[in-house]
Amino acid sequence: MFELTEDQKNLQHTVREWAQSELAPIAYELDQKAQFPTDLYLKMNQDIGVCAIPFKEEHGGLGLGILEMSLAIEELARADQTFALSVMVAVATGLTLQTFGSDMQKQEFLPGIVAGTAVGSIAGTEPQAGSWTAGFTTRADKKGDKWSISGEKAFITNSGTDITAYNLVGAVTSPKDAERTKMSLFLVPAGTPGVTIGKSYDKLGWRSSDTHPIYLDGAEVGDEMMVGNEGDGRYIVHKTYQSARCFLSACALGLSQACLDHSIAYAKERQAFGRSLGGLQLVQKMIADMAVKVETSRMLARSAAMKADAGTASIYELAMAKYYCCESSSEVADLAVQVHGGYGFMNDCPVSRYLRDTRITRIGDGSSQIQTMIIAKELGLDVTFT
Repeated sequence: MFELTEDQKNLQHTVREWAQSELAPIAYELDQKAQFPTDLYLKMNQDIGVCAIPFKEEHGGLGLGILEMSLAIEELARADQTFALSVMVAVATGLTLQTFGSDMQKQEFLPGIVAGTAVGSIAGTEPQAGSWTAGFTTRADKKGDKWSISGEKAFITNSGTDITAYNLVGAVTSPKDAERTKMSLFLVPAGTPGVTIGKSYDKLGWRSSDTHPIYLDGAEVGDEMMVGNEGDGRYIVHKTYQSARCFLSACALGLSQACLDHSIAYAKERQAFGRSLGGLQLVQKMIADMAVKVETSRMLARSAAMKADAGTASIYELAMAKYYCCESSSEVADLAVQVHGGYGFMNDCPVSRYLRDTRITRIGDGSSQIQTMIIAKELGLDVTFT
């Protein structure tokens, strides 16, 4: 069921070779600088065209699927999860436009995403509302043929790079006295007056990804910049989250595999108690546990991606993949640090960075707690979302 085709294996090999030669050797440096590597992003797409993978040929893409994109993200994350995250978000915003955008939006903004010369962000999260999209307070009020958007967004990836083309902003468009709020999604081009990109966050992990707050104060966009129909924003954002869960599962999987790779190599090389570290049974147990978690993650992640491509993936399967892959990634990274001992606690040891980076995967794109609620609800339990 999970056997890859020769074309898929070739794609995987191509991305792996590029990532291990171009990305892995500088991942520590990128983490220390804490700056988005624009030149490397452009080089990746010029060299191997990763961002074109899941887009339709009519938009300049390769016409492949979520599975192929997930394979590429997994290999990038195996070298540097932070870089893979930046790619994932850019692609997810483009897929949102491909699915829900107007012809004008696709013609003007998709080519840069597909070619990898531009990135976009999904500006959903707010200081008081993340997974709880019904709690968004950013508003868009109609003024003639324009919409005036005001509010604040938080933790927005790809929002302030040198090549950011747009931010997809979720804003409430229902009347203030409405019993139930309705949100719409707007494409806000970079440089729009009234939009201020805040100072870059000082983060625990994912340090070289570009993450800022966004402040909107009467930012005006025309009707033509609404993505989809008025009031459909919450639906579109949730659909985007669902597809992104395949990608984030792959991000977590790639890092878990890297943890296993480094731990096996270190256990073979390191000498302790007159033998290799890998000759100690408790070390063997830790590495065996890591391997089981990696393979289980791979099965869940690839099954979800395959079903997403077939149009049969349920919210239950997507939530399960995201939940397990991301939770186990933290567990695997923690075991990797333990295998490496004192060296694993040093910042220049890759597994130290892995532990910091993957912690956020249990929060982003719907926290682990949200995923467990989805799973429980799909199993028929009395779960209520408001």
